[in-house]
Amino acid sequence: MPGEAVGKDPSTSGSIAVRVTRRVRADIISGEIPPGTRLTEKLLSEQYEVSRVPVRECLRALEAEGLVIVRPYAGATVVEPQPADVDVLFDVRRTLEGEMVRRAAGRAAGRAGRQLEQDGPDEEWWALRREIGRVLDEGDEALQEGRVDELPGLNQRFHALLADMSASPSLSGILRQVSGKIERLFAHTGTYRGDAAWGEHKEILAAVVEGRVDEAGDLMASHLERSRAGLREGVSGD
Repeated sequence: MPGEAVGKDPSTSGSIAVRVTRRVRADIISGEIPPGTRLTEKLLSEQYEVSRVPVRECLRALEAEGLVIVRPYAGATVVEPQPADVDVLFDVRRTLEGEMVRRAAGRAAGRAGRQLEQDGPDEEWWALRREIGRVLDEGDEALQEGRVDELPGLNQRFHALLADMSASPSLSGILRQVSGKIERLFAHTGTYRGDAAWGEHKEILAAVVEGRVDEAGDLMASHLERSRAGLREGVSGD
């Protein structure tokens, strides 16, 4: 089973429990920890070099997200992806992300009439904007070099950062659960949209940064519908 020490990396933000949850979640979504794998506190604490306390919190979080089932005295088991849930997941995601991208664009539009300087009054918004730019650059490099296995993680990172720009933490938490299940289905079916999806990401971000609220929402809706169609095709094997 894959693993990477998370407790000794000073560059990684958040508590140890958050870090180990992020790492295990990513390994489940990518398929590196396959469905049916039994995860015990002992195994995970050794694999990721952390104590059992953050591992216990990690398993509770992943159970809440529907990625594992925890049974008393038996540890957790990674659940099977559910292809039948494609439409339900995308319906929820479209509603959530449509609202969140509008809020993110609205934060930019709310600064109309003021100079948009990077050292302006909303440094958090600009920090997220810069980080999204780095993610998009990494995606461009991965596509150019044929490292398509990196795209699911970068895609999820892009959408998560964009959600954070909306300053709606409750919605971001729900979106993380839904998008994680969708990304897992993409990884499970080997379905990736590549260049097309990455170009759409740039269009969405441009609309957000320029405060084009309705257009940002429309672009996100179109992007998600194309992703839904691609995943449906991958699930059906057509």
